[in-house]
Amino acid sequence: MSPGERQLLAINNVGTLSFGSGAALQCASDVRDRGAKSVFLVTTRPTLDLCQPLIRALRATGCALTVWHDMVGEPTIPEFKDALQAARRASVDAVIGLGGGSAMDVAKLVAALADGRQQIEAAIGVDKLLGRALWVACIPTTAGTGSEVTPIAILGDHTQDLKKGVVSRHLVPDAAYLDPSLTLTMPPAVTAATGLDALTHCVEAYANRYAHPLVDVYALAGMALIATNLERAFRNAQDLEARSALLRASLYGGLCLGPVNTAAVHALAYPLGGEFHIAHGLANALLLPHVLHFNVEAAPERYADIARALGVTPSGNVSADARQAISRIEALISGCGVQVGMRHFGIERADIPRMASAAITVTRLLERNLRVVTEQDAVAIYEAAW
Repeated sequence: MSPGERQLLAINNVGTLSFGSGAALQCASDVRDRGAKSVFLVTTRPTLDLCQPLIRALRATGCALTVWHDMVGEPTIPEFKDALQAARRASVDAVIGLGGGSAMDVAKLVAALADGRQQIEAAIGVDKLLGRALWVACIPTTAGTGSEVTPIAILGDHTQDLKKGVVSRHLVPDAAYLDPSLTLTMPPAVTAATGLDALTHCVEAYANRYAHPLVDVYALAGMALIATNLERAFRNAQDLEARSALLRASLYGGLCLGPVNTAAVHALAYPLGGEFHIAHGLANALLLPHVLHFNVEAAPERYADIARALGVTPSGNVSADARQAISRIEALISGCGVQVGMRHFGIERADIPRMASAAITVTRLLERNLRVVTEQDAVAIYEAAW
């Protein structure tokens, strides 16, 4: 199947989306209007300070509030179970995730599984979630995952050193509140990693066996915003215009994930996060150019479109322009100070066969890649990225 061949497309949109200054406080008003009595707020220690205005606003509504922030890094299945137990003890009737993708993913899963009708292990996979028990809202503080609008939540499985995904329309939040000012405190390295994650979402959704015109518009718009604004925000954390543009780009990338999703970059990145605990956006950045070199011959026209979105002036030669897309992405990665090479992050060359064996099991993503990826191909890509 080539890009655009699939005509049937299902898009499940977030119920309410607010964007702009003060959006997070609108969440408290909406919780009040819903008559919620007990709210469970999922966040992390680094974002606790950002939660304080919302915490005060929620408490002013008179509802009980439980703040859970016990994650260390990207969430694992045991950490999720701890959060779920805490929510059940508090008898919550609404859930909010405020933070990066980790906090939002846990919040979405807590809301889905709070009633005990299904265990997390049974929900892992595509369309295996039976439903969602509670109202859930997401408030991003990074510009990368787009989790505030996606039907996806990712947890680490320490028993297999791999990340596992729950994909279901029931995970699309009821409400999302995007306030660019909440992203101003991101350190440069986090700005780079999350921005490159959003870029990967857009690139992989556009150059994808299941690409669709309704999603292409988001993917191309997201790439253009990132190309123009990522290095600006990396160099000047207080550039609110650039921060706002990146938050929009992250949103657009998130809107690509439900109907189309990502492909080999994300599949091969899973072992980097699961076994070596490399941050998700950084793992994508380490692999993205190498997967694109592997894929480009399968759809040079799509990659030439990507080049134009990234600001490359068309040369009239589709193949040359397609290659320029990869060069532009490599320049973005370099411009954000990312040290390329997996060897710099504790990965030995001897680890590569094991990583390839694990990555090749992520079939829900690999089946979307423009080229079939064999285990030997995965080894070669890892070798190139090493």
